[in-house]
Amino acid sequence: MSDFQRLSVVAIADAVNAGASAIAIAQAALDAAAAYDLIQPQVWILRLPTETVLAQARAVEARIAAGESLPLAGVPFAVKDNIDVGGLPTSAACPAFAYAPDRSATVVERLVAAGAVLIGKTNLDQFATGLVGARSPYGAPLCVFNQDYVSGGSSSGSAVAVAAGLVAFSLGTDTAGSGRVPAAFNHLIGLKPSKGRWSTRGVVPACRSLDCVSVFTADLAGAALVDEVLTAFDVGDDYSRRAPAGTLGRSATAPPGGEHLAGAQPRSSPSGGGGPEGRRGFAFGVPKQDQRLFMGDEQSAALYAAAIARFTAAGGAPIEIDIAPLLDCAKLLYSGPWVAERTAAVEGLLRDKPGAIHPTVRTIVQGGLSVSGVETFNGLYALEAHRRAAEPIWDAVEVLLLPTAPTVYRLKEVLAEPIALNANLGLYTNFVNLLDMSALAVPAGFRENGTGFGVTLIGPAFADRALLALAERYLETFPMADTPPLDLTLRKPGVKLAVVGAHLAGMPLHWQLTSREARLVSATRTAQAYRLYAMAETTPPKPALIHVGNGGSSILVEVYELDFEAFGSFVAEVPAPLAIGTVTLEDGTSVKGFVAEPRALNGATDITELGGWRAYIASLA
Repeated sequence: MSDFQRLSVVAIADAVNAGASAIAIAQAALDAAAAYDLIQPQVWILRLPTETVLAQARAVEARIAAGESLPLAGVPFAVKDNIDVGGLPTSAACPAFAYAPDRSATVVERLVAAGAVLIGKTNLDQFATGLVGARSPYGAPLCVFNQDYVSGGSSSGSAVAVAAGLVAFSLGTDTAGSGRVPAAFNHLIGLKPSKGRWSTRGVVPACRSLDCVSVFTADLAGAALVDEVLTAFDVGDDYSRRAPAGTLGRSATAPPGGEHLAGAQPRSSPSGGGGPEGRRGFAFGVPKQDQRLFMGDEQSAALYAAAIARFTAAGGAPIEIDIAPLLDCAKLLYSGPWVAERTAAVEGLLRDKPGAIHPTVRTIVQGGLSVSGVETFNGLYALEAHRRAAEPIWDAVEVLLLPTAPTVYRLKEVLAEPIALNANLGLYTNFVNLLDMSALAVPAGFRENGTGFGVTLIGPAFADRALLALAERYLETFPMADTPPLDLTLRKPGVKLAVVGAHLAGMPLHWQLTSREARLVSATRTAQAYRLYAMAETTPPKPALIHVGNGGSSILVEVYELDFEAFGSFVAEVPAPLAIGTVTLEDGTSVKGFVAEPRALNGATDITELGGWRAYIASLA
């Protein structure tokens, strides 16, 4: 792990159950995470203290010594920070939203009970709204093979943590593709289970009726093992479902044999053969030629064609399918009433502290405020029509094989055009949960720029285990081990900058930080030596932070890190009477930050007692 090698869930669990040290494995994961901080510190929002992690590992060793056999014994894992861990803050990448739950999400409880060891909570597109990984005040996790490119989102940090070998598996969430697109770009397995198969109790909702917890692993066996641990009906989750009889407990490593996808009948290969090693053939659907859209990315098109050939070599027969009903359905997710479901998840924050929400995310969720009841019912009727139109697909094929994402983008491209490019990445993923389908993203090669390309196996609800079995046959023709080296370029040295007002996350000038790829280091307070004033006649409204020494108070600030060039260009834009000086934080450390000339207090209002700029803005409303 110190060399950032990808870890096998099954190998670790087997070794620890056989007597290997869970403590040593946990320490190695901590060391790897600390070392990778020199490359991508933005992977994490929070890591557990060393002693807390090692205490988990000691507890695992004690349980094994007492005679237990744990399916995930000593396996280090990470959790996307929209999933509750008891006693730790859940932020959904929005510091103003953060809360500390008393209890962990059901999925976390089940993993810990199975012996897994939690390392920390990972970064994400704020409120799981995005497929790029670039909508977070904590910075943008980047593709592990080429840091010029996005990692994919919204489960960005979770994917990078596995792809960089920091943990053996990680939990993400997936509403529109958030557990599949990052898997593709980072050469991972991304299992998005059927809706209700895994509990979503304790998950901050994006679209509650559509959300799924997902998992990233380096191999199929790891995903299958996590699925076995997490598949259970949860009476505490209103959206939990009992799987139909006969769909659980299949081994992903066993040949499909007579197994077939739920709701589909077994078919013989049109060639008359039974597939490799006597296994039966199967029909798989691919889009019609004019529906294979790659946004001009010819390398992605070629990799998809190669994946079709490999799936055929694994015993499949490709059949062209009209996927127009699927693509039409996908439009409902952001152009239909389901955007209002995202709004419902953050309604209180949007109403009381809209400036705390990332500007791109805020633009999206504000759209839900105008959705009427009539539009909602019309959307539901349209969804049923799309569902009925899609049903014949399963009469023709047992599984769909689609590109996971049509292309990939550089971070600077996404920052320049955040909504349109994000929408392109969801072309083949947005419809899956709307139409109650299961999906499994698997690697399909690399572009010349080093970024991963992937394909997704899609089946009806509760076809999860059969998808794993078919994916194994596919991967026999395409070894996972053929990967390029990780991009271990050290991050540029940076300058820490404390912001107190209009540059806070979600505030009107925050874009001046995000456009420079600033990364949130912490949301903290100043030392008790400052007073805060609302300056008169400024647009947008701005505060003045004044050092007064004795008699001062502690003021809420956010500390960001910028590289030297970005910091210089930022300072050049700071208008008088504001300036950049040195600010002392509550822990005694000093960083660069906003200060003010004496003239800033002309006509200003002392707002120190409110404790911070967000509280002042809220008081105006």
